[in-house]
Amino acid sequence: MAVSGASSWPTLPALPDPATRAVLGSGLLEELSYALGGPFHFLLPDAFDSNLRAMRSVLEGAGVDGFVYFAKKANKATVWSERCAANGAGVDVASAGELRDALGGGVPGEHLVVTGPAKDGALLRLAVRQGALVAVDALDELGAVLATGPAGTTRPARLLLRCLPPGQPHSRFGMNDAELDTALDRCVRAGDAVRMEGFSFHLSGYAVQPRADLAGALIDRCLKARALGLAADRISIGGGLPVSYTDAESWYAFLAEQHSGHYHAGKSFTAGDFYPYHSPTAELGALRVLLGARPEGNRRSLAELLKGSGVTLLMEPGRALLDKAGATVFRIQGVKDRAGYQLLTVNGTSLSLSEQWFNSEYLPDPYLLSRAPDVPAGTYPACVGAATCLESDLLTWRKIPFPRRPRTGDLLVYPNTAGYQMDSNESSFHDLPLPPKVVIDHTERPRPRWRLDRRPH
Repeated sequence: MAVSGASSWPTLPALPDPATRAVLGSGLLEELSYALGGPFHFLLPDAFDSNLRAMRSVLEGAGVDGFVYFAKKANKATVWSERCAANGAGVDVASAGELRDALGGGVPGEHLVVTGPAKDGALLRLAVRQGALVAVDALDELGAVLATGPAGTTRPARLLLRCLPPGQPHSRFGMNDAELDTALDRCVRAGDAVRMEGFSFHLSGYAVQPRADLAGALIDRCLKARALGLAADRISIGGGLPVSYTDAESWYAFLAEQHSGHYHAGKSFTAGDFYPYHSPTAELGALRVLLGARPEGNRRSLAELLKGSGVTLLMEPGRALLDKAGATVFRIQGVKDRAGYQLLTVNGTSLSLSEQWFNSEYLPDPYLLSRAPDVPAGTYPACVGAATCLESDLLTWRKIPFPRRPRTGDLLVYPNTAGYQMDSNESSFHDLPLPPKVVIDHTERPRPRWRLDRRPH
């Protein structure tokens, strides 16, 4: 039964995306759900290519020499490595498995950057032999890199020194000033065994000015390192470009309206619990603002400082390259009526919407693809539970106001999930298979064609 008072149920519509809409209207998802027999993710590599081109265009427009690495942790699919290889981009990896997958996707070793803390010896040896750039996180790790020696190759170990952010002194990542000085001295004494190419950092959050300030400080560090005879010609600013999933009006209205009564079992969230699903300076806008910002103590912009010093800007975005690059599909396999709303159960788990990992909620409204399109329109609030025995395993605690009554057999499509949602927290709990990833190509075709991603599932 439909409920009255539609305006009392907050919504968060995803930004329009013609490519996703074309897939939704093609009939392909119903066929794939039947063929695959469970939940699945579909990937749109054309969106990845477009995001990469746009990011490069901003760098070129600012006159900045830059290089973009895809942060592989954002999505495990091999197709992204394949697109990086085809487009001459790099991949940011943090394990031997990720490194091998990137190489297998066609990315050359010199286009890889290895990040993460306390890298094991096997990973370091593989990275050095393949000519990958290694972001060294600690002095003992630097010692481990130097100990790898030139076995199997005459090329030097390529290094960045990762800095502990002054504004985040309790971070477990990076080296403080004294440790950096010691690391530089060791690099100088190592001679031709290493090529110290610069510095790196990663900041939590999305504030622009702290990134500009630290980037400016690292440019100064590069100039000082060059005086010691080191190459020091690049800095990495990590990721941290926010993505807008919805428009400003919808986002702020949602935050103002939502309360515990809108969630199953009275669960409550505060605004700070959510990812910022709208940002006034997102993706390319955030990059433009960053390049135009003046680092603390400087009269010139970050772009001008980079150009004037001959320092290359390295970036490791994940989410921003995956904006609108995929979605997640579940079939409804059960419907229960509760007081004033429905409780849907789908053929998957919340582990495939990894925002739950952060004790949060993935908020963009899912699309309902109904097997009975003639169902009377109205407002049908429903939350979405998983096919597990855990009381807390809900994909969506929020009572989403669907425009038609959801029924068993209908499909739910969560939009724009490629960035961090699909597989960061996946598990074959209850011996359920992991949702496969389907790569969809709809370029110049009346109907999309598809293939399974080459990564084993």
